Amino acid sequence: MLTWLSKNIFYPLWDIKDRSILLTNLKELEKTQWESEEELKIRQWGKLKTILQYAYGNCKYYKSVFDKNQITPAGIHRPQDLSKIPVLTKKQIQDNTDNLISQSHSKEKLISAKTGGSTGKSLKIYFDKQCQEMRNAAAIRSDRWAGWDIGMKMAALWGNPPIADTLKKKIRNGLYDRVIYLDTMNINEKSMLDFVRHWYAYKPQIIFGHSHSIFIFAKFIQENKIKDIKPRGIISSSMMLLPKERAVIEKVFSCKVTNRYGCEEVGLIACECEKHDGMHLNTDHLYIEFIKEDGTPAQAGEEGAIVITDLINHGMPLIRYRIEDVGAPTDRKCSCGRGLPLMEKVAGRVADFLVRKDGSLVAGVSLVERTLTAIKGIEQMQIVQESTGEIVLHIVKMKEYNPESENDLMNEFLSVFGDNVKIKVHYVERIPQEQSGKYRFSICKIKGVN
Repeated sequence: MLTWLSKNIFYPLWDIKDRSILLTNLKELEKTQWESEEELKIRQWGKLKTILQYAYGNCKYYKSVFDKNQITPAGIHRPQDLSKIPVLTKKQIQDNTDNLISQSHSKEKLISAKTGGSTGKSLKIYFDKQCQEMRNAAAIRSDRWAGWDIGMKMAALWGNPPIADTLKKKIRNGLYDRVIYLDTMNINEKSMLDFVRHWYAYKPQIIFGHSHSIFIFAKFIQENKIKDIKPRGIISSSMMLLPKERAVIEKVFSCKVTNRYGCEEVGLIACECEKHDGMHLNTDHLYIEFIKEDGTPAQAGEEGAIVITDLINHGMPLIRYRIEDVGAPTDRKCSCGRGLPLMEKVAGRVADFLVRKDGSLVAGVSLVERTLTAIKGIEQMQIVQESTGEIVLHIVKMKEYNPESENDLMNEFLSVFGDNVKIKVHYVERIPQEQSGKYRFSICKIKGVN
């Protein structure tokens, strides 16, 4: 009954209270996903032309870049013409944040988010409320493909989860969000047993979280012969879902894993549907390119750098933004019948679990995200754990970095791993990719941990 009330009463009422159009957007997305790929391409191209014109007229950065390269929005007639526009990098966003923000918006009124991204780089981005609501609607649509629906209870394996510490937050979580958490900053036998007990009491229907965290939890369930943890769906996000880990998760929980891919900067990028035969690209809100090292488009099955133009963020337009992940497009069509095109795979996010002296685990992806959002002046960070008593931090500094930043950094890691752990900080010019093209922003050299 409460699930029905949450979906049909509380959720719509909260939408009205927040003056939100999330549910309106969701209804539209549920409809347009069944349009043909050609119809969706026409709609996507129209949005692309609109955002190019808007950015040129409202953002100092794009006005300067377009004029310098003798480009006009009207001169972009076909996909091949986009190569005339220089690719936007994380470094350029860091250096030109204010000039990327639309002059039609007040920076103070925009929604902001700071992210560690897929490569351990600190980045602060801004977006308008309408953009946020559209992104949330796209995420809900993809979660429905996994078996979740509005009002259902969810169990999330996530780092630094929100705490319902006020009456308003408790009411929201009880009636609207309906989530219980296993904090991936502290995974050990006790925390997982507590989570299992909470599961039995709360009875969630969906698991959501970092892929490797879900795998660790699945192994715990398997090894301890715990019964009756049977969700109707699993949504994997934030990290690469490895085939071997996927097989274990699906065996233990007796249901399919839905692999979802996105980032803080642009929201949902791609997600598997119920057929689990590739990831549908979110072309409703994004224009997605796959670019090879020579600058030419990757063909079907070829890997290329993922370059994205956000079609809906008018607060801080991101045009041809290279997110530093690698993916492969495909010409295959999904048997589900949706017109949203597929991508074959994504490769780029690798983060080991780290281990405390007491044996408890810390998700590297959560620790990097937490550190980069809390401490100013860090452009990029990589954690290398040599042993339970020694951790090496590779830090790329920004101009804002100062002695206080270093002190905060040391205190952050000592608070997580204990005062008797040796923390070494190495300042470097850059953190390179692996030969595979993947970035590893958390590396544990202790055998048997990952």
